[in-house]
Formats: sequence, structure tokens, C-alpha cells
Amino acid sequence: MLVPATAIGGLSVLLAAGLAATGLIGRLDAMVSAAVSRNGRETFPNQLPEPVVWLSTAILAFGLAFAILSTAGTARRITLWITTAVLVGAWAPVLSLAAHAPAVSAPWIATFWSGVCALFYASNHHMACDDGPATRP
Repeated sequence: MLVPATAIGGLSVLLAAGLAATGLIGRLDAMVSAAVSRNGRETFPNQLPEPVVWLSTAILAFGLAFAILSTAGTARRITLWITTAVLVGAWAPVLSLAAHAPAVSAPWIATFWSGVCALFYASNHHMACDDGPATRP
């Protein structure tokens, strides 16, 4: 389970980094900023440091992949994925209220894609956590 979770998390971060290299992450962050700041009429005096954004991206991508692959049951896995994606997206208004530009696109994309891949992997492979508890004689 460690190898698939590491591969899924790594590829999810790589996807976000590739989108950042093309400039798509910046445009998505600008759209999120406009959405949470009265249609872009407000500015944000503070920026999150780039290492913080990418560290949170990596932690969320790897952590969600590991959590989904360690959780038994498809319904629980989907609930974990959706809850994590919603919580990451909910940081945009929180950062806005704290006068920080809401740079949540990279973490959200990596989290979303990590969840999709982990769910797909778990549905096509036998996971040890899906076995019932061992019975003792």
C-alpha cells in the first residue's frame, strides 16, 4: 500500500506542478480570488509563501492517497475524498478573510486527482484493509 500511495501522491503533485508551469494555476487562483473578494474589487496585501503552498500540496496529495488506500469500504473512501476536497476548497474564504491571496488551486487539484487515482486503484485491487477482522479460535 505504501508504493501505490507514494506513486499516486507523487503524480498528483507532478500534475499540479505541470499546471503551474503552464500558468493555469495562477489563472485559477485569480478566479478564486475574484470569487471570494466581491468580484475582484478587493486586493490581498499578503501572499502565502510558495514553499508553504507546495508543502501543503504534497502533504494533502500523499496523505489522502495513503488514507484512502488504508480505509475499508468504497463509501468510506468516497466520503473521505469528498470531505478532503471540500475542506481544501473551503480555505479560500478563510485566507481571504485573513487578507491572504487564496492560493488553493494547486492543493485542490492535487488533492482531487490523488483521490480519483486512489479510488480507482482501490476499486481494481484487493486491499488488505477490506478483509474482515481476523477471528480467534
